[in-house]
Amino acid sequence: MPFRLFLPIALLCLSSALQAQSEPRARYQIFGGYTFLSNSLDGVTGSHQPLNGWDAAVAFPSWHRLRFKIDVAAYRGTDLGAPQHPYFILGGGQYAWRFGRESVFVEGLAGTGGANKTWAANNAQGQTASFASLIGGGLDTPVTRRIAFRVEGGYQYSYFALERPITLVPYRIPGLPNNFGRISSGLVWQF
Repeated sequence: MPFRLFLPIALLCLSSALQAQSEPRARYQIFGGYTFLSNSLDGVTGSHQPLNGWDAAVAFPSWHRLRFKIDVAAYRGTDLGAPQHPYFILGGGQYAWRFGRESVFVEGLAGTGGANKTWAANNAQGQTASFASLIGGGLDTPVTRRIAFRVEGGYQYSYFALERPITLVPYRIPGLPNNFGRISSGLVWQF
């Protein structure tokens, strides 16, 4: 009788030990670095000024290579005599593959964007909130066991419009950009 119980228990313990060795442990990721936005919010044709800023993100442990990610980015610059201070808070999914030591990922994020009130040309009043989305991908290259260097890029959409004091309906000037290219690089801490 004891031998009959020993064999199933041994097989059960062995199979769980092999499963634990085959999958890497899911870890949190914290990213911080520099980011570049291809155009300013009021960058009409003939006045394209890119914006520079910082990017920070946290990604939660993965489930079948898919992880939830929260990304925050802020930019600074000027265009057409107006200060530009947009920021974006996005959340969504990140799906990663490992190739040797490197990790390649794609991501889809959506959320909100904000800006200072006088972002429009000649300090005109503009909307301070907008829907925003980001579709992109990137590459993580390990530097140490827990630190990696990340390069990522993607297509970002946001819709900021001007405000007119007479009506509550936002005023949209033809040519204001909605589509942006975004490139970020920095360090990822995995724990």
